[in-house]
Parts: sequence; C-alpha cells; structure tokens
Amino acid sequence: MISRLLFRRLTERHNAGTSVLGVRMRHTEDYHKNWEHKRHKHHVAATIVGAGAGVALWLGYNHQTGASSLPIEAEEDLEKYGAFRNGLPEYTLEDVSKHATMEDRIWVAYRRGVYDITDLIHKHPGGDKILMGAGGSVEPFWALYAVHKSAHVLEWFESYRIGNLAADDIGSSVRNMNDPYGNEPRRHIALKPSSKKPFNAEPPLSLLVDNLITPNGLFYVRNHLPVPEIDAANYELEICDEGAKKEKTLTLEDIKKYPKITITATIQCAGNRRSEMTKVKPVKGLSWGQAAIGNATWSGARLCDVLKDMGIEDGKTDALHVQFEGLDTDPANMPYGSSIPIEKALNPHGDVILAYEMNGEPIPRDHGYPLRVIVPGVVGARNVKWLGRIIVSKEESDAHWQQNDYKGFAPSVDWDTVDFKKSPAIQELPVISAICEPSEGEKVKVVNGKIKVKGYAWSGGGRKIIRVDVSGDGGKNWQAADVLESDGSRHPKAWGWTIWTAEVPVHGKESEVQLCAKAVDSQYNTQPENFENIWNLRGVLANAYHRVNVKKGK
Repeated sequence: MISRLLFRRLTERHNAGTSVLGVRMRHTEDYHKNWEHKRHKHHVAATIVGAGAGVALWLGYNHQTGASSLPIEAEEDLEKYGAFRNGLPEYTLEDVSKHATMEDRIWVAYRRGVYDITDLIHKHPGGDKILMGAGGSVEPFWALYAVHKSAHVLEWFESYRIGNLAADDIGSSVRNMNDPYGNEPRRHIALKPSSKKPFNAEPPLSLLVDNLITPNGLFYVRNHLPVPEIDAANYELEICDEGAKKEKTLTLEDIKKYPKITITATIQCAGNRRSEMTKVKPVKGLSWGQAAIGNATWSGARLCDVLKDMGIEDGKTDALHVQFEGLDTDPANMPYGSSIPIEKALNPHGDVILAYEMNGEPIPRDHGYPLRVIVPGVVGARNVKWLGRIIVSKEESDAHWQQNDYKGFAPSVDWDTVDFKKSPAIQELPVISAICEPSEGEKVKVVNGKIKVKGYAWSGGGRKIIRVDVSGDGGKNWQAADVLESDGSRHPKAWGWTIWTAEVPVHGKESEVQLCAKAVDSQYNTQPENFENIWNLRGVLANAYHRVNVKKGK
C-alpha cells in the first residue's frame, strides 16, 4: 500500500506538469520540514518490502555483466521491448492497479507491455525501488533509473510479460514528464562513459598519470541519480545528534567560518577494475576499467570541529556512526545515503572534511557542489556528494548503499545465497595498483632491452605506498619501480596516491610479453596474485596484480 500511494503521488505530480520528483532538486524549506516524516516513511517502506528488496537496483547491476561493458544502446535499438505482442490479453491501467500487493500478485506496466513481477521480487536481493511502481507503470521510475534501458535488462524483463496495455493508457504515466537528466553538467569529451543516465565515466588511462593531481574535468564521475541543481546562496546543511536530540542548520557561509583545511586525497570507486574480475565470471555492476580513481586537493572545514560545536566529542557521545545524506534523491524522494564509524569522524587526524573546494576551485556539480564530505582513505561511496544532512547516531545508515551494496563476499556466494546482513559495509580500501602506460595490446619500443612502464598505486586507511614491484615476464621475475612520486605525506595520513615509473627488462625472443604490477604499502600489505581467489558477485575490491599484454617493437 505504501508503494501504491507513493506511485499515485508521483503520477499526480507528473500529470500536473512537474518533472520527476522535481528533479531540479533545489534545497528548500519543505526539504527541512519533511525530514523526520521522510525518514519515517523510508523505514516503513523498507519494512513492508522486506525480502523483496532491490529489484530496480539489481536490474541496474544486472545489465552490466560480462567481461566488458555492454554497449550503451540508442533508443531506436530498444523499441522492440515493451512493444505490442500478438496473442496476449489486453489490460487497462485500472486492471494493473488491482495487482499492487503480494497477495494479489505484483503487476507493472512498461510501454505497451504488462508484466507480473511477483516471482522476480522473491528471487533477487537489493533495493525496493521497483515496488513503488506496483500496480502502475515503471516508466516514471525508469526515467530516473535510466540504466534499465539496455537490451540485456529489457530482454530479461520481457520474460515476465503477461499482456498488452490498452491503447488509451499508453504513455499516460510519462506524458507530461520532463527528462530528469535534462539539466546535467557539461563533461570533458575525454571521459569514457560506462552509463549515460546516470552519468558514470572514467578518463583514459594514459591521461590519468600525466599529473599527480587529477584535473577536475578528468576526475572519474560516479553518480547514482541525476545531478541536483543547488543554489549555494540558499544552501543549508542540517546536522542532527539523535542521542542528545539536538539539531543545527548551517549555511555554506557558516561552514566557511571554520578553519580551512586542505588535504590531498584519492577517491576510488569500490568497483574500480571490475572489468578484469568479470573475466573470471560475470558480476553485476558498471564495468569499470582501471581509472575509476582520482587524486585531488580538497579544502573545507573539519567535520570534528563542526560536531564539537554541538557538544559531540570523543568520550562525550554514545553514538557509533555518523550518517550522511545527499541532495540527490530517488523517485520516493529518498536521498543517497551512507555512514562511517564515529571514531573516524571525530578523530582530528582522520581529516574528514566538509569540502567546498576541489583543486583550489569550487567543487564542480558532478563532484558535489556546493558541499561534499571527504572521508580520506575510505571507499568513494562514503564520500557523499551534495551533502544535505549529517546524523550522529547509534545506528548505521539504513540507505540501500550502506546496507545492500558495497560489501564484499566469498567467491562461493551467489545471488541466490547472498545475505547482505552478514558482511560489513566497505570502509577502508585495500592496496591497489595499475599499469597506465603502455596499454593492453600496444606495440612498445624496447630500448636497451627494457620497456618503460608507468602507473599509479594507492592504499586505503592512510597507508603509504613504499614499493611497487613490476615484472616483464608475467610475474616470474620482479624489480622495484625506479620512481615513486607522491605528495610526501606520511603513514597513517598518506591519503593520496603514488605515481610510479619503471624501466622493465623484457628478455627472450617472444614477440609478446606480459607486464605485471603489484604495490606494497607501509604495513606491508600487498596485492593478491589473481582474481579467482577474490571474485565476488558485486565485483568490488578488485585489486589483484594488474597484467597488461604488449607487443615488442623496435
């Protein structure tokens, strides 16, 4: 019932000529007034959905399987999905609306099709988004979760087809909708998208290591929803201490009054190098290459300073977590959310900052304008962009991305046996490296029996890279990289990456050689040898040796 009410409310807004959930998403007083109401609604909806959670986001993951990223299809290539099919019964939207509960079976509509997704809900874990369309059309939601529009997903969805939608009802749910992605920022032409709606992209590897600091325009982009449009002059950040029942609201100018701290920190997506893991066995997720990572300077106020002004200090609170909520919201008006342990948040040496500058400039829209939290040494998913709320709590964030995503599992766990409650959310990332030059399959000049190799290395938790081992014969023989370039920070505050260079011997008469790289951090952690032993169904934590096959030239 909650899902149907949400859907009807959204449909009424669409028919009134508004965009999906007002996806221009300006930060208004209503946003603040509805805080507790929306959080309560979220808990209720999550409880009702229960074990059926996550199909929409599961669909998003499922369309990116295989050893390489699936093509981003043109709209005309997808016209056959949801089209009229001979021999099927016809249903009206009123007929569909009578099937909005598990007892009545869950029906949804998409274009000309009607689908019974009851069995789908029981089979697959993840978020509860698709149930908001129960008894109605999924088109308004798929306009927002545009990753559904791939042949792989739609072909799978067609297997649940039971009928055709009546002609008079076709398109009624999206007739007056604006494109939720119609006001996205401009992006650098060099970025290579793995999905366009939402926009996710990485730079070419060869450009990635041109500079120790990644230029703003070439920093990888990871978005889960449309980029919100926020007026910095009207921006407000809400902070809540649940234990003390205190609340506080800060403007951007209030935050800028705190001492300005600048740190150099690498941010990496949990799925970086996922495309290599899929060569072992398909996984669900965007097929990132090796460049879903970047290194920048970030400036802002220390989170611990801001919390201290509310009386939240180490030893003076029984909270265990600090939750973050963004201003990017889903079709139920629920924000992207995540959380970190209280120990990281309150430690002045942990350097968690409320950042308003990136590389000395206001943070670009794609990267969180006007304010994002930077949690150095921690997975990108916790570095929440477009920060709208901070909640100091005994509980972890209940957001999908904290509870049912960004977790690691044993290679034996599959989508039929996975239990997200049994694994902790990823925080600090393991040591990783990648060869950026030369590229896979490139013909490389051999000079004095050596090939020049260049790449990056990084470790989470403030651990410094102390060595990068490089091999020119597939890992049989190794030598240390000749040059390690970093910002000079020491363990345990080495938040930024290291750019390394090596001259690697390539002996023998073979025309092709395999280059390998593995990094060692200041606690002597190193990378695993292969992906078979670390494969997991979400393709995260992909940090095995990086291997590049090249051809020898003269």
